[in-house]
Amino acid sequence: MSKGNHSQISKYPWIKKPIITLLLLRQVRKRTDPLIHTNMRLLHIFIKNPRLGYVKTRLAATVGNEEALRIYHILLEKTQEAALNSRCERWLWYSDEITTNDQWATPDFNKKVQSPGNLGQRMQAAFQSGFEAGATAALIIGSDCPTLNASILNQAFSALLDHDFVLGPTPDGGYYLLGMRTYQPSVFEAVAWSTDAVFPTTVERIKALNSTYFALPVLSDIDNQTDWEQYIRSEESV
Repeated sequence: MSKGNHSQISKYPWIKKPIITLLLLRQVRKRTDPLIHTNMRLLHIFIKNPRLGYVKTRLAATVGNEEALRIYHILLEKTQEAALNSRCERWLWYSDEITTNDQWATPDFNKKVQSPGNLGQRMQAAFQSGFEAGATAALIIGSDCPTLNASILNQAFSALLDHDFVLGPTPDGGYYLLGMRTYQPSVFEAVAWSTDAVFPTTVERIKALNSTYFALPVLSDIDNQTDWEQYIRSEESV
C-alpha cells in the first residue's frame, strides 16, 4: 500500500473498521427510528387524560363526576390489557398532555399527544405519522369498549393481510376500531362524528376508493349509564 493511501486511511480511521462502523450505524438507527421492522403492526390508542369532570361526561350526567372517573379508569385498564396482549407496536395518544408516571409503562407504549382538530383530523394525523414511521398495518381504538380484547385486535391485523380496511362496528352506528394497510385520509373527510352516520359514511368512503374492508364483531361502547349497566349485567352472567 502506498504512503498516500495510508495517510488517507489515517485521516479517516473508521475506514479501517467497516464492520464496526456498520454496526454503529445500525445502533443509531435503532435509537432514532421507532419502526425498523419490515412488517410492523401498529396500534394507535386514543385516550383522554383522566381528570375529574373531564371524562365520560354523558355518563357523569346521571352517575356523577367521581363515579364517571372511576368507571373511566376501569375502561382504561381493560384497554391496556387488550393492547398489551396483542402482538404489535403501541402508540398511546393523550388528549392534552403526556403523563409520565401513570399505568402506561413507557417501554410498552410510545407516548404522544393528539393533534389539534376534530376527531377525524386527529385520527388522520395519527395514521399519517404511523405510516410515515414505517408501519405496514395500523389500527386505531379508543378507550370506551371494555369487551374489546387482544383476540379481536389480532383478528383485525390478520384481516389487513387480505383487505384494505378493517372496521369494528358499534350498535349506535359508530365504530370502536378502524384499521388500514396504507394511508388513506379520505375516510376521515366530511364525516358527522358522534352520530349514527359514522360507520355507513366510512363504508361509503372505502367503496369510493374501490377498496375492500372486513367487518369485526359488533361491540358496544360505554357512553352512558344504560351502556354501563348492560355491560355489568353481561359480565355477571358469564
